[in-house]
Amino acid sequence: MKTVTFTDFRKNASVFITEVEQGETLIILRHGKPVAEISPYPDEVPRKPSWKKPGIRLEMKGSDLSSAILEEREGGS
Repeated sequence: MKTVTFTDFRKNASVFITEVEQGETLIILRHGKPVAEISPYPDEVPRKPSWKKPGIRLEMKGSDLSSAILEEREGGS
């Protein structure tokens, strides 16, 4: 990881971007404080989080549960 002042980055952006392409991560400082991090873009496609994946659908033969409950309510009254 390399730290660079904002002014230096602005003057030599092409050189620093080449370093990032080669795997270097840059921290940009402005007035001595870190304001940005530039890192190489990952080659692999990000995986979808498991909570965004479609769930498993269960199927049963016969009548569905809601129909069975309604039939029982009607018959029991």
